[in-house]
Amino acid sequence: MQEQGTPRRHLLALGIAVPLAAAGTGTAGAVPATSRTGRAYRAGARAGHPFQDPGLPFAERVEDLLGRLTRGEKISLLHQHQPAVPRLGIRSFRTGTEALHGLAWLGKATVFPQALGLASTWNPALIERVGAAVGDEARGFQHERPKGWGLNLWAPVVNLLRDPRWGRNEEGYSEDPYLTGAVSVAYGTGLQGEDPRYLKTAPTIKHYLANNTERNRSTSDSILPARVRQEYYGAAFEPALSGDAVTGVMTSYNLVNGRPATVNPGLNDTVRKWAKRELFHVTDADAPNNLVNGQSYYPTLAEADAAALTAGIDSFTSDSEDSSKTVKALTTALDKGLISGSDLDTAVRHLLAIRFRLGEFDPDGGPYAKITKSVVDSPEHRALARETAREAIVLLKNAPQRKGGALLPLDARRLEKVAVVGPLADTLYTDWYSGSLPYAVTPREGVAERLGSGGKVTGGESVDRIALRNAATGAYLTAGSGADGAVLTERATSAGATEQFDVFDWGQGIVTLRSAANAKYLGYDGKVFRNDQEQPGGWFVQQQFTLVEQDDGTRLVRYAGYDARTDWFGDKEYFKAGEDGTVTLVAEKDATRYQAETVRDGVAEAVAAARDADVAVVVVGTMPAINGREDHDRTDMALAEGQAALVKAVHRANPRTVVVLESSYPQTVNWEQAHIPALVWTTHAGQETGNALADVLFGDHNPAGRLTQTWYRSQDDLPDLLEYDIIKADRTYLYFRGEALYPFGHGLSYTTFRYGEPRLSARTVEPDGTVTVSVKLTNTGRRDGDEVVQLYIRRRGSRDKQPLRQLRGFERVRLKAGRSTTVRLRLRAADLAHWDVTRGRKVVESGVVEVQVGASCTDIRGRTTLRVRGEKIPPRDLTGTTRAADFDDYRGVRLVDESKARGEAVGADEDRAWIVFRDADLGRGAEKLTARLAREGRGSGTLTVRLGSPRGRVVGSAQVPSTGDRYDYRTVTARLRGARGRHDVYLVFSDPMRLSTFALR
Repeated sequence: MQEQGTPRRHLLALGIAVPLAAAGTGTAGAVPATSRTGRAYRAGARAGHPFQDPGLPFAERVEDLLGRLTRGEKISLLHQHQPAVPRLGIRSFRTGTEALHGLAWLGKATVFPQALGLASTWNPALIERVGAAVGDEARGFQHERPKGWGLNLWAPVVNLLRDPRWGRNEEGYSEDPYLTGAVSVAYGTGLQGEDPRYLKTAPTIKHYLANNTERNRSTSDSILPARVRQEYYGAAFEPALSGDAVTGVMTSYNLVNGRPATVNPGLNDTVRKWAKRELFHVTDADAPNNLVNGQSYYPTLAEADAAALTAGIDSFTSDSEDSSKTVKALTTALDKGLISGSDLDTAVRHLLAIRFRLGEFDPDGGPYAKITKSVVDSPEHRALARETAREAIVLLKNAPQRKGGALLPLDARRLEKVAVVGPLADTLYTDWYSGSLPYAVTPREGVAERLGSGGKVTGGESVDRIALRNAATGAYLTAGSGADGAVLTERATSAGATEQFDVFDWGQGIVTLRSAANAKYLGYDGKVFRNDQEQPGGWFVQQQFTLVEQDDGTRLVRYAGYDARTDWFGDKEYFKAGEDGTVTLVAEKDATRYQAETVRDGVAEAVAAARDADVAVVVVGTMPAINGREDHDRTDMALAEGQAALVKAVHRANPRTVVVLESSYPQTVNWEQAHIPALVWTTHAGQETGNALADVLFGDHNPAGRLTQTWYRSQDDLPDLLEYDIIKADRTYLYFRGEALYPFGHGLSYTTFRYGEPRLSARTVEPDGTVTVSVKLTNTGRRDGDEVVQLYIRRRGSRDKQPLRQLRGFERVRLKAGRSTTVRLRLRAADLAHWDVTRGRKVVESGVVEVQVGASCTDIRGRTTLRVRGEKIPPRDLTGTTRAADFDDYRGVRLVDESKARGEAVGADEDRAWIVFRDADLGRGAEKLTARLAREGRGSGTLTVRLGSPRGRVVGSAQVPSTGDRYDYRTVTARLRGARGRHDVYLVFSDPMRLSTFALR
């Protein structure tokens, strides 16, 4: 396991502000990592074919092997499951081992905190060590090759967390592209190792581009104006690619500006230009088929696969292990001339380049082949999992008590009894991309271990145990005992263990039912129900139910698995027993009414335990598979109703209450923030969750995790989930003007820190220059601890709307009590740039920038100003051909695909829709409008030029005839009158049409 920090050369190359040498006694600065091998790896033996000779350059070996492959063999290699080529001694190869926070779906392996938790450490050096451990375990599995195994890893996910309602929130790092870049560079570097030539693993970054809604995710369209695409969504991907920390991208399911991401020309035109080496791009699962089916973008799979290949796709993830459809489609495309032999060779060359760097064609497998399975769940990785889990924990609140100081940290020496209660107190849940836990330390177990024999832990899961009795017949719903449970029936006439179920409330009426007889969850297999599930999971999560209360107090039991939300499921969702007693599903009108008999009152038990304890710890939160996950967005961010009631009841019983939120996304815990003295948040943090929580609760570890996205007070603070234009909609901490519940970067400590005034190495910076921001940091408390020093900028004055604040550097600093250090962060002029839509490039504007240093984006401890000698954006010149998509602002339009292959146009969606081009210099007078438009509808419309506002003075209007097709553009003209001087120029559409380019001459 690698112990070094993220190599400074990687971060500096990306413009990520990293600490310089720190003065004083604190820890500051990452130790530069060195290669595991210490030199470029060279194997010894020379083999038969040149491609098998490790002494030759990779490029020569790739070309040799490429030349030996037949056309059919080349095509076969373009599917996810690449077959062996026995005549050349080539083994099969599979892309796509999941490695988001540890290896998934391969068996027991070290499970680290969810990706959101990894980023919450704000510690790239630690995250690189995690990546290195995951890469080692991937190599360890290579010796037995379990199903699903491969060295092409699909991680990290860098889709930005612009909206906490995204179902896959736990998979991303942050709402900020800068922080996301730093963490992804670190994780990717760890995964692929430090050998200068060879790869430990080949990480693939995902999902390109702008994909964080699950609602209709294959057909939803992410509308990205140029600035948003360049400054925000693309900016999250560029660091890991330009920093050589990943080996390619996976495309996303959605459309971007009208074109499916699977055929995004940016894969070649943009992404490959970011990287220094050959990249290997893959599709998401079955996305090629979506091009023909759900998206209906191409009429045949041959045309679709050809378009994807020429756009930059190298590997088709489609139809699981069945490659025949892909092979047939690409063969047809080649025969029809839709792709050329050189297109085929280019893709094969990309994938071979990765396989060679993995050492696959070396006689001894390369420098990483000797890593054995002994690394999987090794003691070192267990220790790293615990270290990471505790560094990720965020202390949200720790208010002083009426008598004495803050409630946390707890003093084990003074505690005789601690009540640990709540639905997550005794269970660790995994998510869709989690590995199988090799062991599990629950919150209760962690607290009990920490207290030892000197204290007692009481309490329970605080959930009701009920029996469900048919109100008409008196028969009880009956499960089974034993590990495999039994088919659910209505059979028993009394409520024993097999008739009792623990009811876990996950919010919005959704519950899970765990059998008291065998501690297994009740699940559905499409035909019958059985209590044989270890925990809720699977693609449809068929362990979800709703107990629907009726006017007479009885309940209907409604099946609420995700499959029940599909069009094909039908209306049969409710329990009813057949003649043999087996429970099946029927329509609501035929459903059985059940009386819910409470066997155990979970809240009452929790209250009794809390009242009798010195302190109560309530562990609440989310189940990662329920009310939001892949393919399902969240519709609510509140605590489950039953959990919120539990927190209030426990607090009434014992004011010394700590609430631990264990969740995959921000939650609207307004009451808890106002009333609970201590709040702690963690993601689902893997096998060491309980030990990590105990380390923090008892002060063995001083918390320093920080939030990587805004926690809002209400969903009313958020626009529609499909609104991707964060600039116009004032989304994320960058533009949000409201008051957050917890701001981006927030996190408390058990000690206090004082910041000195920030100082700059220079008061002025040139466009290609760098300044150093220095700030003295002092630990003014009585405990050693970490502080995350955050550097933000705010531009004073700009042609364009700018962020209210923007992260541009950070460092996690460890300081002993009473000691000081000087933290130095580099700030490049390039970090001050934004996208100039008038000229289609980044620009550093002249002016003044406020440099802020603090403990969160709103907790700013010091400010200074920096003068920038950049440039002034000149007035718009609309005399040349101007792309309509380069507007400054808009209403009632969307960006659309100009053609299926490339280009973007503006599509008007409504009457009087408009786009504006600000500060245009029309000189002494423009006389003619020339524009290229497509109008699919019948009849004709108008494109009107107005000055000053959408209802301003009309200077010209062009008639736009029907072209009959959205991709058939015609040139129209109109005479202009009075179009002179400098104005904001508005183009106003009479009705739906598409505008590609225009000029005012």
